[in-house]
This record gives sequence, C-alpha cells and structure tokens, in this order.
Amino acid sequence: MAVWIDHQHAHVFHVDATAFEQSTVHAPEHVARHPQREARPHNHPDDEGRFFAEVVQSLSGAGSVLILGPSTAKLHFRDYLLAHASTAKLSIVGVETVDHPTDNQVAAYVRQYFLESSGAHDAEGRDRR
Repeated sequence: MAVWIDHQHAHVFHVDATAFEQSTVHAPEHVARHPQREARPHNHPDDEGRFFAEVVQSLSGAGSVLILGPSTAKLHFRDYLLAHASTAKLSIVGVETVDHPTDNQVAAYVRQYFLESSGAHDAEGRDRR
C-alpha cells in the first residue's frame, strides 16, 4: 500500500500487479470569522493528529506502507506513525518525495518501488516470505 499525502488531503492506494484502488482522506479545515477581519481558513492544533488517524484507518489491513508526498506532510505522517506504532500496526517501507503525480503515475511508482525493493513485500505491503 501507499499513501500520497500533503497538508490538504491524503490519497491512499491499494495497488496490485494489474489494478489499483484509490481513496481520499481530506484534512479538516476551519474558518475563523472575525467581525473586523476577512474569514480565512486555519488549522486547530489537534487537526493534524485527527487527519493522520483517519489516514491510518484507511490503511487498515496493510502490513506496510510507502509514504509519498511533495512537502513536509509526509515527514509529519511518518513521525505520527512512529509515535503511534503500537496502535497503527504499520511498517514504513519508505518515504519518497513525489510532487503531484496522477493516480496512474502513483500506481506505477508503487509497483516499481516494490519490484525494486528486496522483494520481501508485495505492493499491498504483505510479507511474501
């Protein structure tokens, strides 16, 4: 499995040799309204944790995950997984910088990544041994 993540949303990919399924998890966004200021979106301190918890739920059943993304969100998600390893039950096989690919490009990238890796896991992250 793989997740492409930025600060607005995460695309979760279930990839096999011939097909893939993709689902999207959106980060929460709140709008602050002040009478003398223009309404603007902002994040609450707990939003990132709730967002990452939702992403982990969407990865249920995966033994391992490849984390992709263009910026720091992928690193924050990696750190979240490491901090919550006992409940997340996911092994991180890699963290890669990938800008804004199409779904087909992500699926191809994931297939290639798992083919070039040690061969110990398939694209769903299940142990082949």
